[in-house]
Amino acid sequence: MELRRLGRTGHRSSVAILGGAAFWGSDPSTTAEAFGDALAAGVNHLDVAPQYGRAQALLGPLIPAVRDRLFVACKTLRHNPDGVRAQLEESLGLLGCDHFDLYQLHAVTDLDELDARAGAVDALMAARDEGLCRWIGITGHELSAPAAHLEALRRYDLDTVMFPVNPRLWADREYRRDAEALLAYAVEHDVGVMAIKSVAARPWGGRQPTETTWYEPYTAAADVARGIRFALSTPGVHAVCTPGDVGVLATALEAASHARPMDGEERRLAVAAVAGETSIFPMPAA
Repeated sequence: MELRRLGRTGHRSSVAILGGAAFWGSDPSTTAEAFGDALAAGVNHLDVAPQYGRAQALLGPLIPAVRDRLFVACKTLRHNPDGVRAQLEESLGLLGCDHFDLYQLHAVTDLDELDARAGAVDALMAARDEGLCRWIGITGHELSAPAAHLEALRRYDLDTVMFPVNPRLWADREYRRDAEALLAYAVEHDVGVMAIKSVAARPWGGRQPTETTWYEPYTAAADVARGIRFALSTPGVHAVCTPGDVGVLATALEAASHARPMDGEERRLAVAAVAGETSIFPMPAA
């Protein structure tokens, strides 16, 4: 699998990042098999969070044996610095790590939320200074995320950013404008960029979910490949997180392993093919 330098972190991350959300309600054997398949495909980067159900507890026993070749990223939703520090230490214990390669502000969706996380940023910077994490970053969903993340990069010395990139969102003129401004800033300042929701299709819209993601993902190989190729061909993007469903994981890994860059016309056609889909944002109420 292709490796790309993740901005100033210097880590050469696999273009597919194993998304820990896939193991939300998993079991030990399924998790071990999927984790092994991801490593065998060339994945060297894991992204997980306390909010991903059982994921930390299930992945924890698998990490120590491969820690020397796995970039481990985790996240926090907490605001209070003491709470952030406590959650960081708890996640380190659950995941069998003495430090994280990357620790991120999770789900910063707009400027109000960014303002509310000022104390959390201080806690992340302190953890970086102490060596509990090597790098710090920010993540978030929603249509307002790119603008909030750009402001975060201007305010704080953050090393990475993670936000949605897919053809349907590029059909939204305002989202594309904000996302491309964020990407341009990231390139200029050598910030690592990770894309999420690259294979998101549409909201479930009251239908019974057939996958474990909160949105309906594409599952056909051609559709999955289109989303992953589009994200990886977007200037400034270094890697994509695999979807939060074990069943789609193998298809996503295959697509990432053989992803060819899209030219401008292919990108235009990819956007046109899904422009009529209903956006997954705003996210459904919990």
